[in-house]
Amino acid sequence: MSVPPAAATTTPRLPAPSAVLEVLHPITWFPPMWAFACGIVSSGVPLAERWGVVIVGIVLCGPLLVATSQVVNDWFDRHVDAINEPDRPIPSGRIPGRWGLYLSVLWTLVSLLVASTLGAWVLGAAAVGLVLAWMYSAPPFRLKQNGWLGNAACAVTYEGFAWFTGAAVMLAGLPPWWIVALALLYSAGAHGIMTLNDFKSIEGDIRTGVGSLPVKLGVDRAAQVACAVMAAPQLVVIALHLSWGRPIAAGVVGLVLAAQAALMVRFLKSPVEKATWFSGLGVTLYVLGMMASAVAVASFVAPLAGAAA
Repeated sequence: MSVPPAAATTTPRLPAPSAVLEVLHPITWFPPMWAFACGIVSSGVPLAERWGVVIVGIVLCGPLLVATSQVVNDWFDRHVDAINEPDRPIPSGRIPGRWGLYLSVLWTLVSLLVASTLGAWVLGAAAVGLVLAWMYSAPPFRLKQNGWLGNAACAVTYEGFAWFTGAAVMLAGLPPWWIVALALLYSAGAHGIMTLNDFKSIEGDIRTGVGSLPVKLGVDRAAQVACAVMAAPQLVVIALHLSWGRPIAAGVVGLVLAAQAALMVRFLKSPVEKATWFSGLGVTLYVLGMMASAVAVASFVAPLAGAAA
């Protein structure tokens, strides 16, 4: 006996939990969670004093804020993905109908709700980050179409806002200027890291009209820009540590920068072939320098705070 058409359509189609998890891209949560940890360390506040809000902050940075940016991006890229990656959850129908949009809105609202429990500065940073996440993917802005603007939005949210949030959570207020300065400098360097990711999708970007830096500047020029943008902020960080009387921290950052420079030489010879290789090794060194800087700041946050007062 055949099933009547009306009966066949009465069962609502809901996305499977596995598809929801996939569209939230857990693998992308680590970078902001690491930056959040740098913010925690840089605050100089013992973890035991604020462990509860630390857990909430970790959830906010990774499974909420970054996950929101990922599902928003997948929703607004669904037509392109239907051509290039049809097995993804939204174009494949594993997340049916408009559930991609519903999840985007839901994760945005939950992120704001959780951020509001951590204080005004955290809520403000989260709100700005969410606005940038939507502007990155959604028309009419589509910042991702411009390699300069799109990479800047990703860099500042993944690194700077996450670092700022970690420090703000621990200090229960606005972090001091030296913490903000480090967060901004490492955000600037992360712009170069974001450019490295663009080398693997040059052909697709050309076809879909995405103006990534390798497309706009050419492969060789974009590689040079990526390396310069990664290196220059770290040189400023070294100078700051020296001015603060922290030669060990300056030396550590200098060593990891020197190691990155050695890798850059090979990367610049064949950017397309070596981009993923350099990203894996160079970024690891980069984030080690971030943590070294955070430790150095934590060691003198109290004396500097007293001097500033």
